[in-house]
Amino acid sequence: MISLLSAFFASFITTLLIIRFKHLHGKFSGDHDHLGPQKFHIGSVPRIGGISIAIGILAAILASLQANGAASLKVTLLLCAIPTFAIGLTEDLTKKIGVKTRLLFTAFAAGLAVHLLNASIIRLDIWGIDYLLNIPFMAIVFTIFAITGLANAYNIIDGFNGLSSMVGIITLLGLAYVSFLLQDSTMLSLSLIMVGAILGFFIWNYPRGLIFLGDGGAYLIGFWIATLSVLLIARHPTISPWFALLINAYPIIETLFTIYRRKIHQGKSPGLPDGIHFHTLIYRRILNPAAVKNNFDLLNANARTAPYLWLLSSFAVVPAILWWQSTLILITITLVFTASYVWLYTKIVRFKTPRWMHPL
Repeated sequence: MISLLSAFFASFITTLLIIRFKHLHGKFSGDHDHLGPQKFHIGSVPRIGGISIAIGILAAILASLQANGAASLKVTLLLCAIPTFAIGLTEDLTKKIGVKTRLLFTAFAAGLAVHLLNASIIRLDIWGIDYLLNIPFMAIVFTIFAITGLANAYNIIDGFNGLSSMVGIITLLGLAYVSFLLQDSTMLSLSLIMVGAILGFFIWNYPRGLIFLGDGGAYLIGFWIATLSVLLIARHPTISPWFALLINAYPIIETLFTIYRRKIHQGKSPGLPDGIHFHTLIYRRILNPAAVKNNFDLLNANARTAPYLWLLSSFAVVPAILWWQSTLILITITLVFTASYVWLYTKIVRFKTPRWMHPL
């Protein structure tokens, strides 16, 4: 509890100071581009909310060290996260770091986690694939790929106020719940530390968008969640490896579908931004028209977008924590969730949005 509160208050105060003194750093930290396909804000807004989350985590770990005398795993995880946070923050400040460079630094951070934390995926409970994962090199490569991919996925879904951050909180609470059931106090603490750090930022980000998460924050959250997901499976063989996949299903499927859409369907580079993510379609096809029709401001429409995806994410997280031991059930729900995502996306993109999705 001390760690959670330390993370929250340190993040909350840091975010307040960033917003209060944005006139001093706005030239570098502000998101001045309002015309991009993924831009839905008015005016320059600081996009360095990741600093608040990083300081919140640091404060919590320092409090943990002081209270418990030792927290080597927590310190190591924080050190492993530095490369991906640093390259993301550099992009937030310079706007000149390409996707490949960010992914390379994140892969390096994932490699550190595999080496220093022994966080490695060695099974998927699928015959044949498990045989390959028993080869150390294959397990290392697959784990680095998985952690890097999920870290990048949180950056992809970071499109509206409160979206990526609350999805992260929902997922972390799921990880914390299973850690509690297994009496793993370290994993429980690491999950709640990040929850506290995100909440300190979230209060200022949602609903009015006074500050943005930025690449640094999104990559940090995604990396932290990905590493905890892998560690929890590695530390507890009773957990199905599909628990880690289902609890992160929304950002994973959004990323895979984005790659398919850009590379296969559009013939474009997967690294290029576009304006037809699931969350973007909800805003443009459902909430933006409703805003015009009902005469409420577009900032309100922006804030109304995230809850749709919070609910969608919960439809994966809740079953994951209920059936965390059963591979068969988790695989079945993953397939149903994927099919539902594709069905909803197709309906919305074809202007056939189900009536129950329209705002009252």
